[in-house]
Amino acid sequence: MHSHSAGRGSRPTRRALLGTIAGVAAVGATGGYAWNRLGHDSGDDGTAADGTNSGSNTGKQTFERLSAPDRTVVRGSDGGTLATFTDGARTAVLTGRTRTFSEPRTTEAKVTTDAWVRLLPHTWQRGMEKSAWFAGWFGKTLGDTSPDVFAVAFQYSSAGAPDKHNADDVRYAGTAHFGPRNSKVANPLDFAYYDEKSDFYDYLGVPWDFDGTHVQPEQARYGCVDCSGFQRLVWGYRMGIPMHNTNTKGTGLPRRAYAIAAYGPGQVVIPHTGTKQATDLSILQPGDLVFFAIIKDRPDFIDHVGIYMGLDDNGRHRFYSSRSAANGPTMGDLSGHALLDGTDFYARGFRSARRL
Repeated sequence: MHSHSAGRGSRPTRRALLGTIAGVAAVGATGGYAWNRLGHDSGDDGTAADGTNSGSNTGKQTFERLSAPDRTVVRGSDGGTLATFTDGARTAVLTGRTRTFSEPRTTEAKVTTDAWVRLLPHTWQRGMEKSAWFAGWFGKTLGDTSPDVFAVAFQYSSAGAPDKHNADDVRYAGTAHFGPRNSKVANPLDFAYYDEKSDFYDYLGVPWDFDGTHVQPEQARYGCVDCSGFQRLVWGYRMGIPMHNTNTKGTGLPRRAYAIAAYGPGQVVIPHTGTKQATDLSILQPGDLVFFAIIKDRPDFIDHVGIYMGLDDNGRHRFYSSRSAANGPTMGDLSGHALLDGTDFYARGFRSARRL
């Protein structure tokens, strides 16, 4: 476990959008949320670091094979864990400088972690540490403090995140909302108070092509992403995992939460067994997608997805997702604590997990 106790210009091409995203800076403390800066790094990327590593990245490194799931763990000369690579997944969890994530607007909890979640260039398979590309990639990535999955996700915090625009004046980051107001729901803490159905291209306000299928953003949904749209924004648009626009099998990330749980890339680490709450959390690692059944009369239907962050400062398993009550991405506790353990609303609805 790594955790410690909108201006819009003309329509750019998809290639231009992706090309201008590379190398963007991470957010710092701003507005109602904070990614706390613990160290004294220079530079302007707002990374939070105290320079503390859990394992040594110098000297001899060893590669250990573990099972359930099958994975390769890299250890430093002092025996500390440097990285974990899971067979069949691209998610890599590397040990790096410690960061603290918080969101005072919606919770007093904080997550302090030395886990940096990144994507491998290839799906991991046993023995890949012997591949020609690995040594160079690992040496460069282990000490990298550029934005990882967590940093990118917090660039959309509903509690306040600064706008970032690319060369085509597309706002690719900044405070995200869940969706337009749903006039049929009166209670602001109801999970349907803001309407779902907003995908990443709605947030961006740009058209998109999915293997020949052309989609247009809805003006009313500009700046909005629902729970699965948020995952597609972070993992797909920003991190580069392929996406398709159906809820069936395909290459990369499908559209809805239930489809990502069933057909998404990577490996299932907690299988969906029906209406039973998933309670064995020892298998989880930071960055895993966690899935929930939150519709009262459909306790077996996956309708929500978040990113597992690890343990918060109370020793609770916390996740980050786009939710209606917070009107966007949150690690907070409005209308249900963002926790996997216990008996609260989301914990009771926790059903499965997938490692991309």
